Amino acid sequence: MSYIDYQQRLLDLLDNQPVEYRSLYNNLKQLPKRPTRNHLNDLIVHLIWLDSLGDIKPLLADMTAAKIQHFAAEARVLDASEIKEFNLPKRITLILCLIYSASIRTRDNLVEMFLKKMQLIHNHAKKELELIKQRYQVTVEKLLGVFSNVLQVLVDEPSDDKSDEVNQSDKFEQVNRLLAPEGGAEQLLSECEAINAYKGNNYFPLLWRFYKSHRSSFFRLLLKFASTTSEQGIFEALNFILENQSRRGEFFNHTIDLDFASPQWQKLLVVEQGNKTKIVRRHLEVCVFSYLMAELRSGDICVKGSENYADHREQLLPWLECLPLIDQYCGDLGFANDAVGFVAQLKSLLTDTALRVDTAYPDNRQLVINDLGEPVLKKYPRHDLSPSAKALLDAVEERFPERNLIDILRNVDYWTNFTRHFGPMSGSDPKLERATERYLLTSFTYGCNLGPTQAARHMGGIVTSKEILFVNRRHVSVDKLNAALVDIINRYNVLKLPGIWGDGTTAAADGTKYELYEENLLSEYHIRYGGYGGIAYHHVSDTYVALFSHFISCGTWEAVYIIEGLLKNLSDIQPHTIYADTQGQSTPVFALSYMLGIKLMPRIRNWQDLNFFRPNNDTVYKHIDSLFKDAIDWVKIENHWQDILQVVLSIQTGKVSSSVLLRKLGNYSRKNRLYQAFQELGRVIRTVFLLQYISDMKLRQQITAATNIVEAYNGFSKWFFFGGFGVIANNDPIEQEKIIKYNDLVANAVIFHNVVDLTDVLRDLLKAGHLISREDVAALSPYMTSHIKRFGDYLIDMETVPNLLDDDGILVLT
Repeated sequence: MSYIDYQQRLLDLLDNQPVEYRSLYNNLKQLPKRPTRNHLNDLIVHLIWLDSLGDIKPLLADMTAAKIQHFAAEARVLDASEIKEFNLPKRITLILCLIYSASIRTRDNLVEMFLKKMQLIHNHAKKELELIKQRYQVTVEKLLGVFSNVLQVLVDEPSDDKSDEVNQSDKFEQVNRLLAPEGGAEQLLSECEAINAYKGNNYFPLLWRFYKSHRSSFFRLLLKFASTTSEQGIFEALNFILENQSRRGEFFNHTIDLDFASPQWQKLLVVEQGNKTKIVRRHLEVCVFSYLMAELRSGDICVKGSENYADHREQLLPWLECLPLIDQYCGDLGFANDAVGFVAQLKSLLTDTALRVDTAYPDNRQLVINDLGEPVLKKYPRHDLSPSAKALLDAVEERFPERNLIDILRNVDYWTNFTRHFGPMSGSDPKLERATERYLLTSFTYGCNLGPTQAARHMGGIVTSKEILFVNRRHVSVDKLNAALVDIINRYNVLKLPGIWGDGTTAAADGTKYELYEENLLSEYHIRYGGYGGIAYHHVSDTYVALFSHFISCGTWEAVYIIEGLLKNLSDIQPHTIYADTQGQSTPVFALSYMLGIKLMPRIRNWQDLNFFRPNNDTVYKHIDSLFKDAIDWVKIENHWQDILQVVLSIQTGKVSSSVLLRKLGNYSRKNRLYQAFQELGRVIRTVFLLQYISDMKLRQQITAATNIVEAYNGFSKWFFFGGFGVIANNDPIEQEKIIKYNDLVANAVIFHNVVDLTDVLRDLLKAGHLISREDVAALSPYMTSHIKRFGDYLIDMETVPNLLDDDGILVLT
């Protein structure tokens, strides 16, 4: 096909189809639905169509990834008729970038849907095993009764007046009489074999039943898989079953390498028939797709043309480009710049910390190690608000001025000008009339989850639902919302009052569930909270302001975003210590945070179940020796120092995101040397932290206090999310992320305004003669809502200008 013909084919996408009365261009924006077999097939068909549009990558070779992403985002919010208004080069560029982006996104979605379906198959098999065990319980009790009676016959004393041969014959007859009423020996043996087939937690034989309806879809995935390790066993097995997918026989006579499979799987796969070894076809298929699921998660298998499941080695900064950065980076963080020196530092850190905790144990009244070697931490006393702090809180609440949410947004924008970041996606688009007003109304609408239709009904006709939709779609993006949030955070950071609560060097991370409709790929059922939804994962400063948020699925391992939130935070508040919930206790997360100069301090509920690691096998401690199980493999860390540093420098330079790598490192892999290296390094850092955790009550109190702040923020931000019954109604993952950012924008604006009002009230109290201590002010929080009007008509007054604000957060009277 000539370039002219290909160009015309792209332009034809913009024309309405005669039957559907819509253009094929809209298909480029197709969203993934919930993971079902039919939706998986639809996604496969969609990828076939996208691939039929040609290989786009060479055509965009001269464009940077950021530029492609920008044009794809612009094309995504435009209709076909609007695309036609651009000149020809711009039209072609927008279409190509959108096709390229859609192709990558569809491959990611296909993998994600496959992983969820395969995991669901395993979950169904596990549940079926539990039901089988329950059904067999009566049979087990019967068999135990029979076995007990047989044993009783065998242990009874033989009769003295009979020969041994006669006694044995009598016992044999007694046993037969016992077995006969229960069906006889053959029937009982059959029942034993049936129960034995499902002993332990071996649900693998049950997988085929739930897999078979998805078989054809899995074979049609049309993804190009590749191994990222030297071991090719699973990859070769995958190719084997793909080549033999039309076979219907029970066995494969071919022998293939099954070393990748566990002994439990191999016992199920291999059968001996005469002098021949055969492989059970059905079990092999399920086994291979199960391992494909595991290795896609760990990164041992990648998908070409994907982003989230691409080859992580290609995403890393080349080692030759890392070399000039090593001395500066290691020097800034105090690391030795070679493997031997780095390991020596780690060994010294672990040795010194363990020795210090062991020496101080007799004076540690909070930690008790009993005679069985089991450690117990005593609860520390709870500190309630002092009477003076309660009195101050009452006085503040009594004097706090009533505020309207829209007025708060207007005032905060006047002081920070955060709406300056909102504007047309394309520079050629016309500017809005009354732009600031419409940006504020849109922020309020989506930040409170009202939806444009409901919001417009309560705004006195000053704006229509279509105008609100237009602003959100064409003038606001995730990046623009992040930039607006940074403006609020930076202005908040120079206020005087937040400095009493914290210095900005620490933050806490935690997630909270937001409800979603089921018809999208991100939505999952949350076992703990119940219902379908996603997780808003917030990073909140010790000064109470939210720094960054992600919106992730309920099944996502939250720990992968602990570090990413700090790295993406572009505000002036840059914490170096992060407190987290229990999910933060993973060894790879400890390792990566340490290498990035971040101090990770998670709240650990079942810390006794975690392994403490000795510096060496021959190290023995006088008091705390029972805490330690194994020793650190220092050679492994030394051998993989280059791999570790390459990953860290790749993240630090923005070549790859920490969440992408941690998604792979968070899944066990016996083959992935990167996983093994980070796991071993993480064991060192986590052991050091655990030793500090059990020996320092003040540290445990700090962790609890910090995580309490982020949990309080979760409730505070949801208080403003009162529209739409608290359900995010949009199925587009980009729009879902935007809604969470809007909600953060509203919450941070209220926090900012509360600090301004609180500063004003405290000044008035001091003038009135109240004695106010710094400790009492530190006990206050800007998460106050009782003075805010949420309901009623939402009218914005752009004529009234608030007082100016000085750098300390004090209103300047005019």
